[in-house]
Amino acid sequence: MTQNPFDALGGGGFDMNALLQQAQQMQEQLQAAQERLTDTVIDGTVAGGAVTVKVNGVGDLMAVEIKAGGFDGSDADDLSDLGDMIVAAYRDAKSQADALAGEALGPLAGGGGLPGMPPSGQLGF
Repeated sequence: MTQNPFDALGGGGFDMNALLQQAQQMQEQLQAAQERLTDTVIDGTVAGGAVTVKVNGVGDLMAVEIKAGGFDGSDADDLSDLGDMIVAAYRDAKSQADALAGEALGPLAGGGGLPGMPPSGQLGF
């Protein structure tokens, strides 16, 4: 008869199958949340809608829309301003996507990682 090495912990140890099942459920929930984020589209706008970008919930750039008549394609300054506005609109949309992802994934990620560790994304790698 084989002795359970976890008997020394009292009560027969823990149920490895239950632990694995819980881990699998969490992985499935995480995958479903990531799929929902990928399907979500968020707009970022600047200059009263002169430039709008669309990103999905994970921050991938999906589209750039530029309002007609607002920019002169032959003017270098206008084109430079347009580039700056696209970047600003993307940053707006990306910050919204990051907040949405934090809400969707936060509970699945344990809300802040391991005790004594900084929240994920703040480890510097």
